[in-house]
Amino acid sequence: MYPEHYGTHEFFPRSSDFEVVRLDDFQGLGVRSLRQFRPGDLVAEFTGELVLERTQHSLQVDSNLHLEDLYFVGYFLHSCAPNVTVDMTRRLVHAADWIEPEQFLRMDYAETEDMLYKQFPCRCGAPQCRRWITGRREAPNMSQPILSETSRSEERRVGKECRIGC
Repeated sequence: MYPEHYGTHEFFPRSSDFEVVRLDDFQGLGVRSLRQFRPGDLVAEFTGELVLERTQHSLQVDSNLHLEDLYFVGYFLHSCAPNVTVDMTRRLVHAADWIEPEQFLRMDYAETEDMLYKQFPCRCGAPQCRRWITGRREAPNMSQPILSETSRSEERRVGKECRIGC
């Protein structure tokens, strides 16, 4: 999945285990597992380009450094009940729950980010859903109302795209 200039590592994601797919025009891209993982399993090791500014597909390494991964972890979807955890120190992804083939990898964006590139309404559907996706050190900025299902359908119809987790 990673280009040759990243080298090869035994636990880098492989196209035989994962695929990046477009969900729809609203949600954008996500990473789907092609195999099963048990809770606690090592899912993959990841890498990317170190950048000084947060971007749509970056994950925070420390307060002034971010890792932009346009091949794997940068496309994980958000969930308030994630099925993976992301270790930014060791650059590892572990299963937090059972992951079945065809399931998307979902992390809690607040696990790695102090502040998000852009906050947005959460539609994960988890019982403990926070309803608004933020970083761990920022308060919700609900300048946009949380959308009803009717509003979401209209938003999809007019072609607006998600810009975080896509």
